[in-house]
Amino acid sequence: MTLPPNFGQAYDLSGLGKSPVDTSTPMPGLEITAANLSSEFLPMSVAKPVVVLCWSARSAESVEMLRTLGKLALADEGAWILARVNIDEQPQVAQALQTRTIPYGLVFIAEQPIPFVEQALNETQLREVITKILTLAAQQGVGEAPVENAEPEEEEALAALDNGDYAAAEAAYRALLERKPNDVYGKLGLAQVQLLIRTDGLDAAEIMKKAIEAPHDVALQMQCADVEIMGGYLEPGFKRLLDLIAILEGEERKLVKERLLELFALVDPADPRVIKARTSLANALF
Repeated sequence: MTLPPNFGQAYDLSGLGKSPVDTSTPMPGLEITAANLSSEFLPMSVAKPVVVLCWSARSAESVEMLRTLGKLALADEGAWILARVNIDEQPQVAQALQTRTIPYGLVFIAEQPIPFVEQALNETQLREVITKILTLAAQQGVGEAPVENAEPEEEEALAALDNGDYAAAEAAYRALLERKPNDVYGKLGLAQVQLLIRTDGLDAAEIMKKAIEAPHDVALQMQCADVEIMGGYLEPGFKRLLDLIAILEGEERKLVKERLLELFALVDPADPRVIKARTSLANALF
């Protein structure tokens, strides 16, 4: 991997603080430098995925995220390798990895870099991402796929979905989340079922036509966004609700924001369309 010059424009420093956070305790992961990136870490990725986080002591979010990844790496007992790049000490490496913002994460699988995150994620979201990384790597003959044991409520929900019983599936996912409030698949399953319930029996073309005729009907616009997301039209669906948030106030605005967050939960958090929409939401709210 060639290390390009002119690092100064590699990434946006505007989100970094002026005062560094406390990093006196050792940071988890192996340190990547210009000297060992190609000679050590790329060859490692032939046997196991190498998860890399670009971080800075001036970004509290990146420090917290790196520590969380360290916790997950320990729990996974060597199934993948955690590596870190301090952008302040290794600017050439940061540019070589095409770092654009901090925190920035990518994974090497069979010596090929694959970006997976350009924003801070919590532990639950990171666990979901790591599971996907391990699955993808195993499909390419690198490492082993994670063993996923379905919860009994999840099996009940899937059986209900097979029978077209959305209400029973929703109840099963709610029961799972009551027992395990932070279960990733429970949250995702519930959001998916609720979208199915809201769009069941709707005429998509008719809903979209009515939405054009009544642009300020909040309930109708939310329904149209559901239809668009259900059809895979993520950007139009997100934009529809973002446009509402920009003009609404009070409880209506809160309602639309909560629906938008529910729809975000249906998509990979590393999806650039979600990242873009989340940024637009933050700008609209603050």
